[in-house]
Amino acid sequence: MEHQLLQVIWFFLVAVLILGFALTGGADLGVGNLHLLTKGKEERGANFYAIGPFWDGNQVWLITGGGALFAAFPAVYATSFSSFYSSNDGLDFCGSP
Repeated sequence: MEHQLLQVIWFFLVAVLILGFALTGGADLGVGNLHLLTKGKEERGANFYAIGPFWDGNQVWLITGGGALFAAFPAVYATSFSSFYSSNDGLDFCGSP
């Protein structure tokens, strides 16, 4: 198989995985935004319990897409994911005790 054909196949595979996360992850992100607007502890709990069974399943799309990007296009992976290190460091220092 030609090298260019493999690049196109991998490109579409990674695109489908990232698109899968974007389509299924919208509910997770929406509940996170609702958390800021709800006032009572009971409402917040109801929101999180509603999305709980689906939370981990939606994140698998992102993990698999990152792994496929690393396998197929390591330079793109290094460029795009290196910016996450600084934000991750901030979470380490500002995280809950």
